[in-house]
This record gives sequence, C-alpha cells and structure tokens, in this order.
Amino acid sequence: MSSLTLGKYIPILETIRGYKKENLRKDLIAALTVTVVGIPQYMAYALIAGVSPVYGLYTGIVAAIIGSAFGCSNQLITGPTNAICLITASAMIRYMGLPNAYQMLFLMTFLVGVLQIIYGVIKLGKVIDFVSHTVLIGFTAGAGILIALGQVNTLLSISIKNSAEMSTMEKMYYIITHINQTNYYALGLGVMTMAIIVICRKISKNLPGALIGITVPIFFIIVFALEKKGVKLTGTIPSALPPFKMVEFSLTSAKNIFSGAFAISIIGLVEAISISKAISTNTRQKIDSNQEFIGQGISNIVASFFQCFPSSGSFSRSAINYVNGATSRFSGILSGVFVALVLLFFAPYAKYIPSPCLAGVLIVTGYNLIDQKEIKKVVKAGLFSSDSIAMWVTAVLVIVLLNLDYAIYAGIALSIVLYLKDTNKAPIKFLIPSQGKDSQIIEHEVKSVNNSVDVLVIQLEGNLYFGAASDLGEKLESIVTKSKVFILRMKYVTTIDLTSLSALTVFIRNVREAGGTIIISGVKSDFDLMLKKSNLDTVIGLDNIFMSENDVFASSTNALERARTALTFVDNANKLAAGYN
Repeated sequence: MSSLTLGKYIPILETIRGYKKENLRKDLIAALTVTVVGIPQYMAYALIAGVSPVYGLYTGIVAAIIGSAFGCSNQLITGPTNAICLITASAMIRYMGLPNAYQMLFLMTFLVGVLQIIYGVIKLGKVIDFVSHTVLIGFTAGAGILIALGQVNTLLSISIKNSAEMSTMEKMYYIITHINQTNYYALGLGVMTMAIIVICRKISKNLPGALIGITVPIFFIIVFALEKKGVKLTGTIPSALPPFKMVEFSLTSAKNIFSGAFAISIIGLVEAISISKAISTNTRQKIDSNQEFIGQGISNIVASFFQCFPSSGSFSRSAINYVNGATSRFSGILSGVFVALVLLFFAPYAKYIPSPCLAGVLIVTGYNLIDQKEIKKVVKAGLFSSDSIAMWVTAVLVIVLLNLDYAIYAGIALSIVLYLKDTNKAPIKFLIPSQGKDSQIIEHEVKSVNNSVDVLVIQLEGNLYFGAASDLGEKLESIVTKSKVFILRMKYVTTIDLTSLSALTVFIRNVREAGGTIIISGVKSDFDLMLKKSNLDTVIGLDNIFMSENDVFASSTNALERARTALTFVDNANKLAAGYN
C-alpha cells in the first residue's frame, strides 16, 4: 500500500507529513482551551449517561485522540455529547441495576463503532440526508428539556431510590411529592453555578464559565463544611489513565442493546458530519463523510476497550477549538493528552466538586440545547408545514417515550413520509404568453386556467418521478380543453421516469383528440431518447419538438413561433369547415 493510500485511510499520517512547526503554538492554545471547557462537560455528561464522572473523563481522553487521528476534520473534537449520553441512558435504563451493566455499556460502545465503520466502508454518506434538520432541532430541544428535568433531583438533593431505572416523568412526580426534602444549601450552590455560567457568557464567550462555576463553590464547601449539612460531593476519582479491559461479548446482551446502538450510530454521525461541514465552510477543508464515519467508528471501537461510553463530535468544543486557532487534528489529540494529565495529577481535588453544581452545569446546557432562533424560523415558515410537524412531533416523542431510540426512528420515518407527501406534488406552472414592446414576449403566470386561451405554456420542473405522476396527470387533465395550442416546456425538468411519461402521453393524446396542438420545447437529449423509444415523437410531430439550446430563450422563442403557425392553421381550418357548413 502506497503512502498516499495509507494517508487517505489514516489521516494523521498526512498531517504529520505536511505539519508546519509554526502551527504548534496555535494547536497548543486551542487544545488547552478545549481541555478547560471540556473537563466539567465530560464529568457532567457522564451523569446524563447514568455513570460515574470518571468514565466521562476516560471517554474525553480516548475518543478525542483516536477520533482526531482517524477522522477527516482538522477541528472536530470527539468525546461525550449531551445527545449521545441521553440516548445511552435511555438504552441502558433497564439494565443499570444488573451486575454486568457496565460490560453491556462498553459492548454497546463497541457495536456503535462497528456499525459506523460498516456505514463508511459501504459508503452510506448519503444516509445523513434522511435525517432532516428539523428532526434534529426537535430532538435537541426535547433532549434539552429531558436533561434539565433529569437533574432537578440532584439540584435539590432529593434522593430517589432506583432513579436510574425510572423515566424522567416518574422522577418529576416523585420530586413534586417530596419537595419538602429539598436541601437549600445544595440548591444555593447549584443556582450559584448557573449564575456564574450565565454571567461569564455575558462577559466573554471565551471565559470557561462551567469550570469557574464548579470551582468557586468548592471554597464554600470547605469553609462552611457543607458536606456535613447534606451537600453531596462527586466523590473520589481514580488518579490513573483509562485502563485497558477486554469487551465481554454476549449474543444476548448484544441483542438487548442493539436498537440503542443503532440509534446512537446514526445520531452520532449526524452530529459529527454536521459540525465538520459547518466549520469547513470557513476553513474550506473538503469533508469526506465516509472517512468521518470510519474515523468515528474506530474511535468508538478503541474506546470500548478503555471503559468508555459512546461518543461523537461535540459542537461546542469543536467550535471553541476552531475559534481559538486550531490548524490541524493535533489540537484534538493534544486536548485528550491534557485531560489525561489532569486526571493523573489533579484527580484527588475533583472529589470536592458538589454534585448540585454539576447538575447546574447540565441544566444550563439543557436550556442552551433549545435553539429558539431555529424553532422560530421553522414556525414562521408555517405552523402546519412538514418541517414544523416533524420538529414538534420529534420533540414531544423524545420527552414522552421511555426509549429515545424509538423517538429518533419515529422522527426520521415521519420526515421521510412528509417529504414523500410534499414531493408527490408535480411542480408545474401555467403561463399565458402575450406580445410586448419591440416584439418581446411577456409571460403571465396564472394559478389556474378558467377561460380558454389561444396558447398556454405548461412549465414542468424538478424531478418527475412515479410518486408525482398521479398529481401531474390530474393537473394536465383539467386543462385539456382550455387552449388551442399547448407548449410543454421541459427545460427545467431534471429527471422524468416512465410513469410520469405515461401521464404526459395520455395528456398529449387527449389534446390531439380534442383538436388541439402539442409543442414541446427545451427537450434534453435523454428526454428526446425517451420520446423516440415510446414513438411519441411521431405522434407529436418532429416539427413540434424543439431541443434545448445554449441560448436561454431560443427553444421557447422557436416554440412560440411554431404556436403562431399552428394557430393560423387551426383558424384557417375552422373557417374552411364553416364555409362547407
């Protein structure tokens, strides 16, 4: 295998070959910034997944290093994300009480990686197109609400027995009925963290609000001995690198968690590709979706052997990485290395972090997931439009359904159904030509043809496939007797299949039987071939078929000239017939 081919499949080799020393400082600064922002996120997101914060740090180390080495984006930071952790918690909720729960979790990480590599190998990069933007808006909004509600009991320090096995709605009911158990010291610390994050964001987006928000309360914990007053702390985090451990394979376990793994594999890739493409609009880097699939898959497979839960590309950390000057994938690798150093030398201090403060970080995160601007855009486009319906239904399903993977499948299925509903409408315009100044032809678009006209231009557009054939036939049938001469303008048709061609054939024959004339303009070579194979060219007449030409208006102008000739012929024929009568 040549070095160029090897570099294609292992992008880090290409980066090493072309790396410039002057970029090291930029990558170091970006990596340090990502580390400062990422550490509290890794710990907090682990709580969403229902596991100890240390597993979030493990995932932040391994996923960032491997994802950056094998992914296609120079700025993408792979690691724990709120959406993936939420789906992970949902998929594992029935199994967290079992002795082999963590083995099942790491097996799910492995399965996610395998699925993602399969997608990349068989080049399913286009699969992302089936997950609409509005479904993602609805999913993240619903996820944001779930994340925030799921942390209320920790914020109030209300203990819930077997909470890992309860749905968010069940937790909320328990909290409401036991609100008198609220620990106000814990609530105060959590609110303090949220306030610090909000204030830091208003001062500067570069301030690590989450890190400051969980660090400042430690002072109050130590000075006022709040642990003795019922404030729960994160607890001891082992001061060691992620340990290597074989994944325990079990067919039964794999079957139980496969649905969750499949959902995570899809959403994880949607996140990673969306973020990579968003950043590439500024960096001009070409994004290979299939290579990113493989990179994310390798990241999850390797991570599964180091006690990590599923991961994906993080929008917030990737954006911070880019804004702070990251020039290559080394920034992502270095961020993982820095987290490992923090874990080695500063882990003992993490035990003083109050759990309500991490809950405060997650509540703010959940709120920020609700993209109010995008929601307003979708609603403004139409409250009952397909996009709006897909968004609201997905959001509600995420909140209501116990298994988030079902909500994702339902959202994707709904977006496809609504897409098919919209695309089964044939894009068609009715235009009435008239004579303007200096022999200029003016075309007036009409919504419907109520009165008969001499010449009617029927402008067909887009993809005329079998799903739109019925609608096309109905629209054409309604105007068979509305004109003496019809000009079928095909210039803007991208594709047409045999079913839609059949609808056109019926229309052409009906017009001719009614004594009208059909002229076709803007005919492309592929459509011309279809006309010949179906013998429609002889039915219409070669004089009435005008090929698409380089001159924008040439085909239409020629068709209109032919229409005038046809009109003269029809009028003369009618006069002659009247003379005989």
